[in-house]
Amino acid sequence: MSEAQAAPAINQRTAHELTAFQQNILTILSEEPMYGLAIKRELEEYYNSEINHGRLYPNLDDLITDGLLEKSELDKRTNQYELTEEGYELLLGDLDWQFSKLVTDEERAADIQALIS
Repeated sequence: MSEAQAAPAINQRTAHELTAFQQNILTILSEEPMYGLAIKRELEEYYNSEINHGRLYPNLDDLITDGLLEKSELDKRTNQYELTEEGYELLLGDLDWQFSKLVTDEERAADIQALIS
């Protein structure tokens, strides 16, 4: 078995272990730390539908437990969520994989460059 086929190290994490919803939360928080309702609004805009608190907050808690987010208090009623270094590295690894699959010729490479410019 080659190194590329070997099982990943136990500590090596990848975005495919997360739901798309959780990946979207991480993507939103890659821009800046936010409180829960701001995250909810961003997700609602992306999905173009209402996001239930019962869906959002358990996912935030799972991402905290997984070490991908940190939670701090803004005040006694409001928590702020921030992407950890591990969460950021996980997102970068996923984007690297996705771009490696998209960029197959010069025309597509130009399309990708136009998106990130």
